[in-house]
Amino acid sequence: MELSPEELPLPERYRFLISVIQPRPIAWVSTQSPDGRHNLAPFSFFMGLTANPMSVCFAPLRNRQGRKKDTLINIEMTQQFVVNIATEDTAGKMNQSSGDYPYGVSEFEMASLTPVPSVKVAPPRVKESPVNLECELMQIVAISDGPLGGNLVIGKVIYLHVADRLWREGNISHQDLRAIGRLEDACYVKTSDVFQMPRPIIKGQ
Repeated sequence: MELSPEELPLPERYRFLISVIQPRPIAWVSTQSPDGRHNLAPFSFFMGLTANPMSVCFAPLRNRQGRKKDTLINIEMTQQFVVNIATEDTAGKMNQSSGDYPYGVSEFEMASLTPVPSVKVAPPRVKESPVNLECELMQIVAISDGPLGGNLVIGKVIYLHVADRLWREGNISHQDLRAIGRLEDACYVKTSDVFQMPRPIIKGQ
């Protein structure tokens, strides 16, 4: 099978991407409107960028009508957000927070989650998440403003919160974190089935 993306309807392009780019880590992003209303939503087009400065990015897609996600609207106005890590223990609540609620409705309340104050940014972090990354906006790269288009949000991580039980001499193991990832459709994956492959050692380097 060989196809040009332009030959596929938009929903099929989206389904193709989420079917082959997997497993995908989940950025569980909390934001706040200028008037103090909380928002929380998961995004699986997410990755770390650099260590210097420590930075992350995620891509909030527009909906099928081309409307911006509440997360993006808040970040554009406040320039701040928090990336919380979704785990096996919080999977159900993370999923509940993904609903298409009206702007201004708190997903913290809808999912029975606890907002706690951040240190450097205004948006709250998720108390139930074992890792929180407080971020300041570095750049928004506009990709497309049409249906299922979107933007790449790049943030500088300016403060870290890590549960004491995870922090082992500066390291965090997947066995302790128990993060979950996104697959196609409504499927998710755990990090319990793992194998190791040390990188090759190249002589003379």
